[in-house]
Amino acid sequence: MFRTAVRNVLAHKARLLMTVLAVMLGVAFVSGTLIFGDTVANSYRQASAKKLEGVAVSVKATESEAGRGGHDRTTALDSTLTQKIHALPEVKEVRSTVNGTATLAGKDGRPVNADNHWRDLATNYQPGEDGKDSHFPLKEGRGPAAAGELALDAKTADRAGYQVGDTVRFATDGPALTKKLVGIVHTGNPQVSAGATLTLFDTATAQKLFLAPDRFDEITVGARPGADDRALTAKVKALLPAKGAEAIRGADLAAQEAAQTDKDTDYLTKTLLAFAGVALFVGVFLIANTFTMLIAQRSREIALLRAVGAARRQVVRSVLAEAALLGLGASAVGFVLGIGVASALRPLLNSSGAAFPDGPLVISPGAPAASLVVGVVVTVLAAWLPSRKAARIAPVEVLNSVGQGPASRSLVVRNVLGTLLAAPGLLLMFHVSTLRDTAASNLLIAMAGSALTLSGLIVLAPLLSRPLITLVGKVTTRFFGVGGKLAQRNALRNPRRTAATASALMIGLTLVTGLTVAGHSVQRNLDQVAAQSVVPDYKVSSSSDRGLGADAGDKIAKVPGVKAAVPVTSAGLRFKGHFGSITGTEPAQFDKLGNLEFRTGSPADVGPGKVAVSEEFARQTGLHVRDTMDAAAASGKGHAKLKVVGVYKDSHKVGDALGTLHDVQSLTTGKKLDHLLVTAEPGKAGDLDRDIRKALGDSPLLKVVSEEQLRNGDGKAVTSLNMMYGLLSMAVVIAVLGVVNTLAMSVFERAREIGLLRAVGLDRSGIKQMVRLESVVISLFGAVLGIGTGTFLAWAGGHLLSKSLEGYETVLPWGQLGLFLALALVTGVLAAIWPARRAARQNMLSSIQST
Repeated sequence: MFRTAVRNVLAHKARLLMTVLAVMLGVAFVSGTLIFGDTVANSYRQASAKKLEGVAVSVKATESEAGRGGHDRTTALDSTLTQKIHALPEVKEVRSTVNGTATLAGKDGRPVNADNHWRDLATNYQPGEDGKDSHFPLKEGRGPAAAGELALDAKTADRAGYQVGDTVRFATDGPALTKKLVGIVHTGNPQVSAGATLTLFDTATAQKLFLAPDRFDEITVGARPGADDRALTAKVKALLPAKGAEAIRGADLAAQEAAQTDKDTDYLTKTLLAFAGVALFVGVFLIANTFTMLIAQRSREIALLRAVGAARRQVVRSVLAEAALLGLGASAVGFVLGIGVASALRPLLNSSGAAFPDGPLVISPGAPAASLVVGVVVTVLAAWLPSRKAARIAPVEVLNSVGQGPASRSLVVRNVLGTLLAAPGLLLMFHVSTLRDTAASNLLIAMAGSALTLSGLIVLAPLLSRPLITLVGKVTTRFFGVGGKLAQRNALRNPRRTAATASALMIGLTLVTGLTVAGHSVQRNLDQVAAQSVVPDYKVSSSSDRGLGADAGDKIAKVPGVKAAVPVTSAGLRFKGHFGSITGTEPAQFDKLGNLEFRTGSPADVGPGKVAVSEEFARQTGLHVRDTMDAAAASGKGHAKLKVVGVYKDSHKVGDALGTLHDVQSLTTGKKLDHLLVTAEPGKAGDLDRDIRKALGDSPLLKVVSEEQLRNGDGKAVTSLNMMYGLLSMAVVIAVLGVVNTLAMSVFERAREIGLLRAVGLDRSGIKQMVRLESVVISLFGAVLGIGTGTFLAWAGGHLLSKSLEGYETVLPWGQLGLFLALALVTGVLAAIWPARRAARQNMLSSIQST
């Protein structure tokens, strides 16, 4: 029976081609994801190992307190502790590190990392006796040695356009600073290779910028040859102060960082594997359809095997052996393609801001093993039901002269099962439509309801195919006559087969449609909020925790072409055990914050010592108009007695309360401003961004965002949506292969029928038209189910966003939905090209004589 299985695979290579492609693509996605995960994890591990190379003990500051002036940080690590550690006989070298952030401005004056201040790394350059730092090998020039000098890593210097000798402008947490670039270095830091910048200062300058004098963030200890790391760690711990510092063995620190790396990359790998799982799940329909049709075509052959003594179990094993051989071969090729997928994933994800480090591809032994197992298991499982059908073929069917398979079974059991799945799913989704937030429990209910609904519709697809295909068939019959009528009859002839083919397309379009409807609805909501609000010509803010200075508004107001600069600040407050946020600005400028809908009172009532609160905050705290709120700052520093003069509808733009600039600043430290809303004189808006920057010191920390950018956003949502489309496209491609496969197999199966049609007068173009229309009917059936299901799930699930997105409602993107339907139509036409040509080229007499 094994030889029979091998012979069948070789004998039906053409008919199994699409199945091989489906398995191959699914396995390529799986193997590519596994290789990519191993590659990223290895890149981080190697960088971490290089950083910790030669480190026997690491001492880190566990607390960072405010130093002089209330802002500078200070730690428990100082030079005295460094000298004590260095005096230990087992110690070879000690390295004391200062860490901070320095945002660089490029040669063009704009920040190198405009939206990622946390990726602007900075540290101290620590030269040895030879004047060089072994951690940062020099490429050009020398290391910084004075207050007016700095060095950059090679990638940062290249991105910013700087060369040795240039003056570099940067900011740490305040005004712009300038220093001379004296050296360019190399670094193995994975964050730098992933897009972060690195700036190096001499130790004294780094301490002045980021810490207090004679203070460090970390001390790393190198041991002499033969020294016991554990014993050395114990001795170092004995030298540490009672609090504020901890020591860990270098090997233990490396293990911790490796474990954290595995944890971080594991989440990404699982997410990508979920998309690969969707592709494989779609492939199951194609595989099952293929084996079902093959068994129907080989019913006489299987009956003959039964007649000469093959048991039912042997027939099952033979079919499963075919599936295993097919899965093994396709998986092997898929794994090779997966290497290319892994190579493409890093630039694809990095284009959306993921910032994965460079590194060689890593193929662990588990990746090929898992790929082969997944491919073989999925193929065998998909072929299991068809193998059971094959085993039910009776030996007497060897006498069947036309080679037809067994009669179709009733759909009653399937319809009942589908109803039992779909009904609870629909009820759950209608329940979800009554929920208003994205709590974990609500998300679980939505996921369960979506899975049940989709599963139920897949099972009920044969039942749903008759009315939908009949409706589509009326259109094809009217416009294409006999060809359209034959296409409709062929699609309805075997509803299980048609449903399986259409279901694969339905799954892909359900996910794509749901994603599209949800994304479009969210974007429309944001657009409406922006349209209802007064959008300034510019919004000015800072990446620094200090925010903008209290006098920033006055400075910008003096810029020629600026009409007004509205200051806005916010603070956290605590009242009756509840935490909230309060927004403040000048009383005359409240309308600039958005169209607030007041339930009681009005914006004009808000003034010094008087605030308005949101409905939700009023409900939580029991506040009413004319009540007095003794609010404490959330930071614990400052409080204010505020009288409630109004209640407004919840608004994310303002938060829980609205007050004057002075009242809100009393709850903050340093009287900082969060941002400024700048309005320009007519015709002056286009050229103000550079003047605004200069007025505020031209710090690279400044973020000056134009009206167009405020309305359109930064494009990240669009990038993420396009990436999701790309990841789901594999499932859609496999679904299209399923349509091609079903039609091609159907042409083989109906060879005699096609010959008879030719004999009674249907020409070659009529045969092509019949096959094409059948493909279109099946594709449209899958598209209608998919678009309808995806829209419903997006509508129900979208209600979970009602609390976080004020005024959210589902808005159908009719243009895109129409495009999906048109693409399904085109897919049907394209998928039928090869099967239609093959059907039209069949010899009439040979086809009639086929059995």
